[in-house]
Amino acid sequence: MHIAIPKETKPHEGRVALLPDACDSLIRRGHVVTVQSQAGEASGYSDAHYQRIGVEVAADAAATYAAGELIVKVKEPLPAEWALLRDDHRLFSFLHLAAAPDLVDALCRRGLTAWAFETVKAGEQFPLLAPMSRIAGVLAIHQGARWLQGVSGGRGVLLGRMPGVPRARVVVVGCGQAGLSAIGTAAALGASVEAFDLQQSALDAAATLGANVTTLYPHGDALADAVAAADLVVGAVLVPGRRAPAVITEAMVQRMRPGTVIVDISIDQGGCVETMEPRGYDDPAYLRHGVWHLGVANLPGAVPRTASQALSAALLPYVAMLASSPLGDEPAELASALSIRGGKLVDERVRAERELA
Repeated sequence: MHIAIPKETKPHEGRVALLPDACDSLIRRGHVVTVQSQAGEASGYSDAHYQRIGVEVAADAAATYAAGELIVKVKEPLPAEWALLRDDHRLFSFLHLAAAPDLVDALCRRGLTAWAFETVKAGEQFPLLAPMSRIAGVLAIHQGARWLQGVSGGRGVLLGRMPGVPRARVVVVGCGQAGLSAIGTAAALGASVEAFDLQQSALDAAATLGANVTTLYPHGDALADAVAAADLVVGAVLVPGRRAPAVITEAMVQRMRPGTVIVDISIDQGGCVETMEPRGYDDPAYLRHGVWHLGVANLPGAVPRTASQALSAALLPYVAMLASSPLGDEPAELASALSIRGGKLVDERVRAERELA
């Protein structure tokens, strides 16, 4: 099969779906691979890296999409790319369709078949979502720490522990992969961390991350009171394939102190903070009710080398499965990720969200 890897077009998105070593593995299995020129540049992989192992380099997006049968990319196609998609294309990408009705309509109009990275499931795990979630959790704390600084307009609080000074207070809502990563990062810095989740197993996992981590159920006023007292709030609520519920309400945000910060890792699934809107790295933060809001939909894009290395390794076996399977007889390992087949929406989770809208 001919596999094509376009250059990402979302602003400040430097990731590439497959690194040269992954492409080499696919070529050795008899597949042809085309990569768009400079697709790997921001991740530290030049066109020459790809060419040395037999990857074809296409001059632009049009040539890349024209060459490919299986399109493998990191982020969902943006409107400028929609016309390049064909009905015989297979698309494999992060899609987050529950929060993107226009994208659903566009992909259906093109008549293609698409699988979503974020809903690939192995047992109870999501192997393609997990590495990006872990990176996003770390970056949420890094970004939150930056916007808490007085020079950024924050309330001038340091997340690191200082003797004789009260610890910064961090609240993390959701103890999945992203939430646990955020909790661990904040706890290691010495912040006082309160972690909320509905599942006892998730709270148990969070509790192992430090003596300065308190785990709580979001019952009664517990969550609202914690958010009101926090310096930094991280929203990390995920319902795979569905729109994230807005568990942090505008009323909660209004109780927060001026100059505090909220980072919503769930924003690419619609966001779990009622007052959050999606932004890019070119304009990542805005003030509402005196609180800094950061809702960057591609957080891991800020560390493209690390993120690409982690994603490519996780992707390779699934790309190999798709590339070796005839259309209509795809591997069972990808059944949970099939979103659109021949222009028809088949993901029942996304269908349910559209009916509720």
